[in-house]
Amino acid sequence: MTIRFAAIGLDHRHIYHMVGECLAAGAVCAGYCPETSDPRVLEGFRERFPDLPVRSREALFDDPDVQVILCAAIPVDRPAIAIRAMQAGKDVMLDKPGAIALAQVDALERVAAETGRILSVCFSERFVVRACEVAAKLVADGAIGRVIQTTGLGPHRLNRAIRPEWFFRPEAFGGILTDIASHQIDQFLFFTRATSAQIIAAQTANRTLPEVPAFQDYGDVLLDSGAARGFIRVDWFTADGLPTWGDGRLFLTGTAGSIELRKYIDVAGRPGTDHLFLTDHKGTRHIDASAEPLTYFTRFLADVRDRSATAMPPGHALMVTRLAIQAQQIADGNAPRRA
Repeated sequence: MTIRFAAIGLDHRHIYHMVGECLAAGAVCAGYCPETSDPRVLEGFRERFPDLPVRSREALFDDPDVQVILCAAIPVDRPAIAIRAMQAGKDVMLDKPGAIALAQVDALERVAAETGRILSVCFSERFVVRACEVAAKLVADGAIGRVIQTTGLGPHRLNRAIRPEWFFRPEAFGGILTDIASHQIDQFLFFTRATSAQIIAAQTANRTLPEVPAFQDYGDVLLDSGAARGFIRVDWFTADGLPTWGDGRLFLTGTAGSIELRKYIDVAGRPGTDHLFLTDHKGTRHIDASAEPLTYFTRFLADVRDRSATAMPPGHALMVTRLAIQAQQIADGNAPRRA
């Protein structure tokens, strides 16, 4: 059975790989709604997918042949779109973060349970990184024993001139930990096989943009699952000299070895992306993971067809989102933010 999907919420460029990978996995796009807060995102979408039909948002929600909604709207708007889609009988793939407030997470959890629909969040720093696919296989095979600690680094280039105005408003995007650190929280839970965790400490700072005092350009988090610990650092300090948007890295410490992922670049080293370094009882070696197939999108579509959960365990997406929001609240010193 061919899965038909639609794209609603063209506000972040992550919609490009969400749509592109679903098409590559064999799904058919029934159309997209052109509503956007950033005309440059829409322009880029049309350049990449010139043949996809334009349809109204409500027409896509109401089309009984559309089985999945993909959404990369302004983060604060994503939960309402997901809820509308699930209540219309459709499964959902959201860009991260899936929500920016705990009340939104509660609502998503409730509606997903009521409707029986699949609610997934595309954590692209794992699902669109081929080195993560290889690392997942190695960890599953016991190559480094049991993972007891992760260190996730998520530096990004600010590219201030091309960012939409909502990008600098925490009430719209949730803050640096809610947003970027959700990637690293996802990786911590996945690689340590934890289903939940506690935020031990979290902090944020604005080091370079005093004229935008509510914006945060640095954040870190310490979390603990009882059986493993994780440290996360995210920032907007990638220098212009780096030939990619960020030197994202992931370190996995196991009871019998370690893995380092240099996801997007091996600085002043090997060319290309998706470098994996394995240390075990046999020695050390570099693995070129750049040709490893991506599996999330194929599995997600299979889950839609088979009503299974191979792409992401039930509840994982919302647990990651909840922890990211809690970390943000601790860093902000706020009571739980409700929306």
